[in-house]
Amino acid sequence: MAIPSMTGLETALRGLTAAQAAIDTTGTNIANANNASYSRQIVDLTESSSLSLPAFSNVTGQGVQLGTGVDVTTISRARDQFLDIQYRAQNSNESGLSTSNGLLQQVQTALAEPTSGGVTSQLNAFWQSWSALAAAPTSAAAKQSVVDSGATMSNTFNAVESQLQTLQGQAASQYTTLIAANGPVQQDANQIASLNTQISQAMGAGQTPNALLDARDKALDDLSQYGNVSVKDQGNGLLTVNFGGDTTTPLVNGNTANAVTSLALTPASGGTLGALQGLTSPTGQISGYLTTLNNFANTLASTVNALHTTPPFFAVSTSTTALGATATTLNVNPSLVSNPSSVQTTSTGNAGASDIAQALAGLSNGAAQSSYSAFVSQVGSDVQSSSSTMTTAQTMLTAISNQRQSVSGVSLDEEMTNLISYQRAYQASARMMTTIDSTLDTLINHTGTVGL
Repeated sequence: MAIPSMTGLETALRGLTAAQAAIDTTGTNIANANNASYSRQIVDLTESSSLSLPAFSNVTGQGVQLGTGVDVTTISRARDQFLDIQYRAQNSNESGLSTSNGLLQQVQTALAEPTSGGVTSQLNAFWQSWSALAAAPTSAAAKQSVVDSGATMSNTFNAVESQLQTLQGQAASQYTTLIAANGPVQQDANQIASLNTQISQAMGAGQTPNALLDARDKALDDLSQYGNVSVKDQGNGLLTVNFGGDTTTPLVNGNTANAVTSLALTPASGGTLGALQGLTSPTGQISGYLTTLNNFANTLASTVNALHTTPPFFAVSTSTTALGATATTLNVNPSLVSNPSSVQTTSTGNAGASDIAQALAGLSNGAAQSSYSAFVSQVGSDVQSSSSTMTTAQTMLTAISNQRQSVSGVSLDEEMTNLISYQRAYQASARMMTTIDSTLDTLINHTGTVGL
């Protein structure tokens, strides 16, 4: 059996087509070198079906398999699914820790310790004013100083408490915004569902929609910052996406996106949403800080009022915040504010005695102040621990991201090397086609003309 005349041309044409596809793909890679969401594309080549030539050999009488070139099977993405899973899990962890750390830093700023504007400094001034009054128990100025320093300390405490309540409210509002119908989480879910549909349609038509797959991976990456993401492939381009640890109701089921509010999200959800829940819930960290402040206020008021009884030096009332937490408000008794001369210095009836003033001055560094100092230390420790954990998480996220980029990212040096190789392959195939064309021209147009 003779070899078909056009076999060589077809082989050369396949080589030209494969080289052209590789060159065009390399150009796309180079153009997206700075696109962080782009996955490097690879032209997958396979040897084309061989041409069977039975009994081709006159020596052995056996046939042969004649190669016919190369085929382009697909243009695939360079992607490691295991690294994607790792990245999204770590991105969720880092986002949650970053959110927590940011709020805790604001809590620490609100305390303003150990500056002169903090409660500790105002407490010290309050005790010192009692010490001065004990030295001059009949001094109207000393009594006024006691009232003024008590009011200043109370106002400072109230300001700290108010700022913590404001932070709690802002965090709760941020959580509500994130899960709203037009919030970023729902937008990511809607986009993933829409991309699922487009990808499924393209795959059903036998195509490989690399750009759509990149867009979906980007949306999944973005979604992972808000909570834990679990992805299951349904086949034919459709994904099921579970979010925030809810294994019952998926956020995305194929081409359907469920409402974020229909999911059972908890502080263990991970990501920014989990951190916000953990900080703002009635049993959360900020509520714990407010409870500690309330306990401090009660301890301080009861300790001082146990000595200064007529009238009680501090007035303590309760109010309800927008989040439903009970907050204690500490203030100097209004009757003392309007009439500082009624400040008690003694229980003996002797105007020159100062046993009450001395006892109150002796409360410096007592149980109330020690409890507040412990609270400030706890906040500082929480911030330090949070910052350290966040830094570690950021380092791990960067390392995993770099690993992903080493697989999916574009190296311009590598692409330029490939471009030269593909160019040489194209030139070689073109030269082969020219040679075969010349051979066929001689065979067709010049055979039998010698000597004529």
